[in-house]
Amino acid sequence: MKRIGFLTSGGDCQSLNATMRGVAKTLYQMYPDVEIYGILEGYKGLIYGNYRLLQSRDFSGILTEGGTIIGTSRQPFKAMRTPDENGLDKVEAMKENYRKWNLDCIVILGGNGTHKTANLLREEGCNVVTLPKTIDNDIWGTDITFGFQSAVDIATTAIDSIHTTAASHGRVFIVEVMGHKVGWLTLHAGIAGGADIILLPEIPYDIESIAKALEKRTKEGKRFSILAVAEGAISKEDAALSKKELKAKRKNNPFPSISYQIGKEIQDRTGQEVRITVPGHTQRGGAPCPYDRVISSRLGAAAARLIIEEKYGYMVGFRDGEIVPVPLEDVAGKLKMVNPDSTIIREAKGLGISFGD
Repeated sequence: MKRIGFLTSGGDCQSLNATMRGVAKTLYQMYPDVEIYGILEGYKGLIYGNYRLLQSRDFSGILTEGGTIIGTSRQPFKAMRTPDENGLDKVEAMKENYRKWNLDCIVILGGNGTHKTANLLREEGCNVVTLPKTIDNDIWGTDITFGFQSAVDIATTAIDSIHTTAASHGRVFIVEVMGHKVGWLTLHAGIAGGADIILLPEIPYDIESIAKALEKRTKEGKRFSILAVAEGAISKEDAALSKKELKAKRKNNPFPSISYQIGKEIQDRTGQEVRITVPGHTQRGGAPCPYDRVISSRLGAAAARLIIEEKYGYMVGFRDGEIVPVPLEDVAGKLKMVNPDSTIIREAKGLGISFGD
């Protein structure tokens, strides 16, 4: 008999359930008596011993269901070695529960912080297989993460919907897309939605360049403009600051987000009317798109095969159209950033899209 734990950690996304379903269905095919335990609310459940035995019926009908049936939470990796308020050693607690539950493996679905802790557990002797979950698509070792395409679809729909009102009123609209550190989501949604300006964390912007791009459109007789702005977009001025200086500056920033600051600066420089739209957590919600359902099912089935073959310590990635195992130690702690010199950026600029640089 195999005893497998499932754990979802960090921000939720549309294909967590679909991916767990892929793992479970494949395991049930190979091991009719397999026991699958849902570790509740992410690493919190592994630390404090909260879990429940899942039945095969729990995985029925969840292919199209967003969120996660076992809950999630954010447990920062940097705090994992710090005892909790009662002095509990979190790492030792996780290892103890792993042993107490007599698990053969934990399947961990999550993003960058989740993979750091998963690798820590691997180093501490736990059998781990991970799956790349994030709407940001920023996990190293995989071309695509599940949840990304669904979020692109939602952000693109937001930009599409803005076009008609922007055109009707002759306004500048800013659509703020999720992404603090990387801009894959904003880049893809911006291109797909026909944004005129795309601002990414990896390409610091010059507000004067943005103003010139908008004025150029006005001279060409175009009555409106749309900016797709990553929530982590940063000016060249701020990018030159130290982390300490930037933190202090942002502490005194009167604007609720970068988009509102950019909007005010655009109005001051161009006189154009600006409106801000923030889709926010809608980008994480709802049913997964068909593409994500396929990717999730494939990744889940491949993870199950690793468990069957007892090949632990890997993330299941997607490269060049194929599912591949990637050593966990090669993944943890690395971010897949947008390269400012990449072909997709050059092609977008060829379309006339400004990146404010």
